[in-house]
Amino acid sequence: MAYNRILTIQDISCVGQCSLTVALPILSACGQETAILPSAVLSTHTGGFTGYTFRDLTDDMPAIEAHWAQQGIDFAAIYTGYLGSERQIDIVTDIAHKLLKPGAPFIVDPAMADNGALYPGFDDAFVKAMARLAFSADVILPNITEAAMLTGVEYRAVYDRAYIDGLLAALTEKGARTIVLTGVSYEANHTGVVVFEHGEYTYYEHEKIAQGAHGTGDVYSSAFVGCVMNGHSVIESARIAADFTVRCIKRTVADDGHWYGPEFEPELGWLIEQLKA
Repeated sequence: MAYNRILTIQDISCVGQCSLTVALPILSACGQETAILPSAVLSTHTGGFTGYTFRDLTDDMPAIEAHWAQQGIDFAAIYTGYLGSERQIDIVTDIAHKLLKPGAPFIVDPAMADNGALYPGFDDAFVKAMARLAFSADVILPNITEAAMLTGVEYRAVYDRAYIDGLLAALTEKGARTIVLTGVSYEANHTGVVVFEHGEYTYYEHEKIAQGAHGTGDVYSSAFVGCVMNGHSVIESARIAADFTVRCIKRTVADDGHWYGPEFEPELGWLIEQLKA
């Protein structure tokens, strides 16, 4: 497996199996040196927990970037997840401009919305800032809600292939290069991932599991990045990441007491084996 230094930028929810506590172990298991830039520290994630602590680390991010630059540290890929503010997006943009190796991939998961609605605390100004970041990336991994918001296309909970084609066209017109559109479901019992690259549409369909878990999007994106950085194509990486995520969800659903996050750790061995294939 190729060995690279990857930077991932997102928050740390200390308990809850999402964001950096997912990205770091998955990328490391994929054989990648994984540097992190935490945007915030929370005692738990916000999905179902109450009374959690939160510390914003935005003010620390520029000094960390400056130290890396002074030390000559750069990265073979940058992968971003949940970012909490427009200012953080601006800092990430600057880091990608200054510390990403020439020709290295910049991969953005525009984590800001789902099921037709923005996450709490976000507004139209944040969407515009995220659009600037996403359309500067080499690869974006939006869900349907995020794709609609990034482009100004009306969100539809019920849709057909023509609607998805329209979303892809709108994303491309805005500047998207390679698109991995997640959560695309054309029939009740299945869902899947659309890859749109070099004008080519590919759909990978898999089983749809009604019960999910907070953090499964982070599992998917992290596995995708790990596969790409091991030389797999975007389409193959999208497929492996989807299968890995399904395995994690199935394991989680089977454990009645584990409601707060995906049980991804026991499936890391399976993911590593796919990278060797």
